[in-house]
Amino acid sequence: MMKELEEKIIAEGKVYPGRILKVGAFLNHQLDVDFINRLGKEFYELYKSEKITKILTIEASGIGIACLTAQYFNVPVLFAKKTKSKNLGNDCYICQVHSYTKGTDTDIMIEKQFLSANDRILIIDDFLANGCALDGLTGLCRMAGAEVVGAGIVIEKAFQEGGKRLRDSGLRIESLCRIADMDPENGITFLP
Repeated sequence: MMKELEEKIIAEGKVYPGRILKVGAFLNHQLDVDFINRLGKEFYELYKSEKITKILTIEASGIGIACLTAQYFNVPVLFAKKTKSKNLGNDCYICQVHSYTKGTDTDIMIEKQFLSANDRILIIDDFLANGCALDGLTGLCRMAGAEVVGAGIVIEKAFQEGGKRLRDSGLRIESLCRIADMDPENGITFLP
């Protein structure tokens, strides 16, 4: 699966200045459902023995991946919202996260009724760079007393410190693809 993902990134992805990788053709703008379904099955194979009760992600790019993963576990998908809306209750877990690509801080929130100490959570996301989204999602789980059994990441920017820092803290992270370096002129180098 990893080789297929690397080939798809090279064929359909684009590297921008600032080490930004755009994979909107198949992952986070337009979804290649067949392909993402195979990614979801791969995450299931990695975590199937963990007795997962919910898949957790953050809106919006992680939702499609999380849904196609959750079908294999036969569990619900819960996603942290970035915008307070009229239909979101007031009894929420709230945490602030920094977006590397947007350069902004945002509050993320989950209604307390959907996350509890009985949950065994698998976090699914499209990218791991500095780890801010994972910090926020694990923080929400800690507030609820839920156990995070691990994270499934489609693309990890291993040249940024998030993956190492979070692994060193004890979080199990399974990344389907790890990028060692990238730039617009020289392309992408993957870790083995």
